[in-house]
Amino acid sequence: MPETENGGLAGMGKRMRPCGRRILGIINRAMNRAILLVAWGASSLQGQKGLMKFENFCRARFVRTPIRWAYTSAVLRERLASQRQKSDSVRKALMRLYYENFRKVCIQPLQTISGHEYNDVCASAADISRQTGMLCSVGAPLLRIPRDAPRVAEALLRHFPAERAPGEDVIFMGHGAKHDAVSLYEDLDQSLSSLDCHARIGAMNGRPDLDELLGRLSSRRVWLLPLLSAIGKHALADMAGDGPQSWRSRIMAQGHDCIAILRGTAEYEAVAEIWLNNLEAAFRQAAV
Repeated sequence: MPETENGGLAGMGKRMRPCGRRILGIINRAMNRAILLVAWGASSLQGQKGLMKFENFCRARFVRTPIRWAYTSAVLRERLASQRQKSDSVRKALMRLYYENFRKVCIQPLQTISGHEYNDVCASAADISRQTGMLCSVGAPLLRIPRDAPRVAEALLRHFPAERAPGEDVIFMGHGAKHDAVSLYEDLDQSLSSLDCHARIGAMNGRPDLDELLGRLSSRRVWLLPLLSAIGKHALADMAGDGPQSWRSRIMAQGHDCIAILRGTAEYEAVAEIWLNNLEAAFRQAAV
């Protein structure tokens, strides 16, 4: 997923002439601030396009602020490096920005909960800040505390499939985690089901799991969506795959028709708005 001269994904900024890019770069460095977006990564073209869509949302909100990417998956970084594409870890991306004379970096991880992956991003940012003196401010994930659940539930509700008939079951499949923050999936499940009694949240690692949800399905047709920022292996195989253990296959084995929607949460404007509001809060913190 190659970057353009001002740090965005492939294809961004092509209409700007070279002299314009140089002038804009000078202005941005004078401001001394940049944005670092952090995701697990995306191995599929569809997932890459989803992250690009989020970058577009971000560019519309933070005009003229340079945007870079970092990926937390070491396997994905190695794959991108073998293809001669940018493959920065959080630490490497922050050091690049430091050597380019940025002194304030606002970091927005595209994580659902404040689990191990999110905490690792925060730890890397704090370490680089101590080493360099660069101010690194990290935005919150979608769910940091239980009272975040209602607004995320409302955002998900706005992006239910338009073809869904009244009373049809909807399940969002999240990753889950071996971390105390995994309980936030249950908070989100309660918030979503309070808005729509046929809508549920499930987790691959944690509760509610699919076994709990299967017994509560009541409609012939079931809609299955990923609670994941980008489409990758989990959505393609674990959720919508043809294997017998995929969520789609297990739902169908119970006699339901199952329609899987392959669209990451970073592509949902209402969900992206939450991450962008968290990023804006990080900017306010960096201004203090």
